[in-house]
Amino acid sequence: MHNTEVYILSGFLGSGKTTLLKRLLENERFLGRKTAVMMNELGKVSIDSEVARDEDIALKELLGGCICCSIQDKLEAQLQDLLINEKPEVIYIETTGAAHPVEVLDAILSPLFADQFTIKGIVTTVDGLRWRDRKVLSPQIHQLLLEQVRHADFILINKMDELSESEQAKIIYEIQGINSAARCLLTTFSQVSIDELRKLTLSFDKETSSSFSKTALNLTTFVYQFQGPISHTGFEEFLKDLPERIYRIKGYVKFDPSSKPYLFQYSYGMPFYMKEEMNLPLNLVFIGENIRWLELEEKLKRLENAFNIQ
Repeated sequence: MHNTEVYILSGFLGSGKTTLLKRLLENERFLGRKTAVMMNELGKVSIDSEVARDEDIALKELLGGCICCSIQDKLEAQLQDLLINEKPEVIYIETTGAAHPVEVLDAILSPLFADQFTIKGIVTTVDGLRWRDRKVLSPQIHQLLLEQVRHADFILINKMDELSESEQAKIIYEIQGINSAARCLLTTFSQVSIDELRKLTLSFDKETSSSFSKTALNLTTFVYQFQGPISHTGFEEFLKDLPERIYRIKGYVKFDPSSKPYLFQYSYGMPFYMKEEMNLPLNLVFIGENIRWLELEEKLKRLENAFNIQ
């Protein structure tokens, strides 16, 4: 069984995300793949969903909030419904212009089904004119633009035709200075070779399991499944030794064979536990930047083995 591919389309309002989605969907129709789209809008009405209205495309609309904060629960339910009922080969998630890439990944990767996804990458569209004039924006919007670029795997700089050659060169230089790992292209109306985007395929290291997303890109994810309970004290020690660039962990952990698991969340170095009322798969989902996941896996295995030896 193949995992469902997931592409995250990021970028500020009006930067060309929907135009890019339209091009991607045309290509999927040509390939004949079973495709799903999730469109997230801050407002209560979807403006762009007509792009994805097709009897062959499963469309889910998430309205009235951002998937990275206020409607995470709704997102999880919609994704689970897609996986069970539609079984798509690929899902495109178009985020709101205000979405932060790390938060979006965090929202998507539920411990209940994270191991069924292959995250292909974050494709960020940038409005070249807005980037050029970004110093007039509020500090919050300015920072969001920087974050959307920093965590992208593939960057399209739109409105190339409205920029001089020197402006184009300056923007490429600035963006590559922030994120040298991402492929960066100057475009107009999100015209890009779809084959180039498909090259975001994850390359699996032979030493690792398929739970790893090992790429040359910045943000990567890792899913670990415990077979049983672990030591609470040992787990806390493990958390204290984590690299700073582990941004998120969430999932279910069990500390006592006879009790139900805890929902565990970790953000900005702070752990959070909440007792569950039912048994759930003991999956932990990690999101980090330039992390050696193999070393982390070894530590988790040692933690598990130490409990079994007791």
